[in-house]
Amino acid sequence: MKKMILYATGVLIVVFFLIQLIPYGHDHTNPPVLSEPQWDSPQTRELAVRACYDCHSNETRWPWYSNIAPVSWLVYYDTVEGRSQLNFSEWEQGGRGEGVDEILEVLDEGEMPPFLYLIMHPSARLSDEELRAFRNGIANSR
Repeated sequence: MKKMILYATGVLIVVFFLIQLIPYGHDHTNPPVLSEPQWDSPQTRELAVRACYDCHSNETRWPWYSNIAPVSWLVYYDTVEGRSQLNFSEWEQGGRGEGVDEILEVLDEGEMPPFLYLIMHPSARLSDEELRAFRNGIANSR
């Protein structure tokens, strides 16, 4: 039994090191910021940066664990997917648009930030008062 546990542990260690060679999830370049919303206040922008920017902007902060597979795969996928849904760094100027309505809906339903993100980033958790201020700020930003 002890021999089998040692063998299984060895196999897991080898697999762990081999998956580090898979290139997916290692591109941590941030594209340039093209445009941002016309924020209604600095507070709204600060709340967006704190709670949203890692996945929804071109100003992602890539933590150390974003370099270690398989976590790097999840972080990279979430960032690419988040940017494709909403990117504060590629904001279309000139009006509210559908994007703001979607943001308000997601906020009202409590879907963002996701639970797993909040585990590793507790500072992204907005209090009820901050959430209200952020929601109102988003509604008034262009």
